[in-house]
Amino acid sequence: MTDEVAPAAAGEPTLWRRLRRQLWQPPRAHGDQPSERIVGPLELFYDLVVVVLVAQAAHHLAGKLSWRGLGEYAAVFGLVWIAWVNGSLHHELHGREDARARSTFLLQILVLVPLGAFIPEAGGPRGAAFAVTAGSLFAVLAMLWLLASRGDRPEYRRSSRLFITGTVCCAVILGTSALFPADARVWTWGLLDLAYLAGLAVVILRAAPGAAATLTVTDALIERFGLLIIIVLGETVTGVVSGLAAEPVSALTIAVALIAVVVGFGAWWTYFDFAGHREPRRTPAATAQWMLAHLPLTAAVAAMGAAMVSLVEHAHAARTDEATAWVLCSATAVVLLSTMLVAASLEAWHSKRELYRPLSRICAAVALACLVLGAARPAPLALGLVLVLLFSAPWGFAVSHRLRRPGANPEQPGG
Repeated sequence: MTDEVAPAAAGEPTLWRRLRRQLWQPPRAHGDQPSERIVGPLELFYDLVVVVLVAQAAHHLAGKLSWRGLGEYAAVFGLVWIAWVNGSLHHELHGREDARARSTFLLQILVLVPLGAFIPEAGGPRGAAFAVTAGSLFAVLAMLWLLASRGDRPEYRRSSRLFITGTVCCAVILGTSALFPADARVWTWGLLDLAYLAGLAVVILRAAPGAAATLTVTDALIERFGLLIIIVLGETVTGVVSGLAAEPVSALTIAVALIAVVVGFGAWWTYFDFAGHREPRRTPAATAQWMLAHLPLTAAVAAMGAAMVSLVEHAHAARTDEATAWVLCSATAVVLLSTMLVAASLEAWHSKRELYRPLSRICAAVALACLVLGAARPAPLALGLVLVLLFSAPWGFAVSHRLRRPGANPEQPGG
């Protein structure tokens, strides 16, 4: 009887192997990135966790509108955004809908939660804790990429090694920065942001022939970046509500608050009318430009929300506070310019030259006007109204362009 059962048992996988095959598959190999897939609820949950950290950084900036506060915000936001991109790209290239993906996201979230708690005082008493936790997060990311790289084909090994090495270096430098004085620590983070982004650009631009598929910007990735912008835009509403809740209700305060909401809506309108949910050109340069231009864009949107707290709180002031005016108007300018940088990487940049080329010049002029407005510092209500008018300039041009082309897509102002 033993001789009869043994061959069948030997030929069948054990229950553990069958379970592992279904729930714990190896990472998807480089070059096998699916061209079509939908963004899952796990990714959305991960994005929401990251936005909690963005909110912490924005709330800290709202209470510290100064050059030092802005520097801390930029350094911390850069690290959070880089970590988000790193984790998102890992799932985009190697993730599957299985228990492994859930475990890797959960592992990152477990590190992100304490990291967010340290953000409000990252430039001060909790800076060392923030540095060690951020270093741990990048160490986790490096481990995930290293495990995924074991299945690399030869043409992908060089870019994988560069990416993993950069992530490991980032983890080591962050951990070491815990030993630095507070000012030196923040400067280190800022320089590390720039170095990492430059390295990411190099990896993308110097991809080996045949390796471009690992860097393809798919519909799912476009949706992820767009959803992050939408969620971060919620910070503008949060900033308005926070400012309104802190002051006695009056007609002027409510008017400034509602105008500030319209300003935030203008940022949404500009991005999704001209850049969001559109495919970039399938070249390494366009991919790098599309991806990296979203960093200043996202940071500027969150900074707008931080400045709106003070704008609403001081609605009765004769002139807008200097720091508030500069942060809000400069962030608006960055939103406009970054949106055009994203747009310049799109397929539509060439196919709709008659729209995008003059539109880019208009956005540049409007961005300059925003800086002039910040220097002028009119009363909060006047400043908000002028920002709304400035945001309407590129949209008004796009509408007029659409009206001159009656056969164009009615769902897009530019057609």
